[in-house]
Amino acid sequence: MIDRITAIQAIVRRVEAGDLMLSTTGMISREVFVTDDRPANFYMLGSMGLLSSFGLGLALQSPDKRVYVLEGDGSALMSLGTLPLIATERPKNLIHIILDNESYESTGAQPSISSKVDLAEIGKGCGYARVVRVEDIESLEGALKDNDTIPGPHLILVKVGIAPVKDIPRVSHTPTEIRDRFKAKVQPER
Repeated sequence: MIDRITAIQAIVRRVEAGDLMLSTTGMISREVFVTDDRPANFYMLGSMGLLSSFGLGLALQSPDKRVYVLEGDGSALMSLGTLPLIATERPKNLIHIILDNESYESTGAQPSISSKVDLAEIGKGCGYARVVRVEDIESLEGALKDNDTIPGPHLILVKVGIAPVKDIPRVSHTPTEIRDRFKAKVQPER
């Protein structure tokens, strides 16, 4: 099992300047923020379960950009209906990463049902072009590298542990600032 912050750092290292990265509410956005805050990151604040549908729309509207969606198991479980929609729409540029720690960590680490429900198998059943389940850093790095040569949509399920980073700050940008700077990266002025 991988520490979530270590997984996020590995993912961020693969993200290129023109790529868009969306991160779900809670600790995932906070860890992305402290790892590599940049205007092409969209931090979903306070809207759990909506990130994958936002990522799908963005991938369809921006086919020339890779779109990374980083969400937790709780967020993915909350929006299961989006998985078959992603698979049906088949955006080749979508990389959907579920960081699965089998809990709702940000609200007190209550257990989720992902210990009993395999989100990778659900992704396969829905018809994602490629589904990978990883439990160590080397496998994660390999799965991320393969995204460059295989068209998506990709689903990477990363089993991570609950290992809170001490003194991690909240995202300091306001929702309006997040929206505006991200919009400028998605739709540069012509």
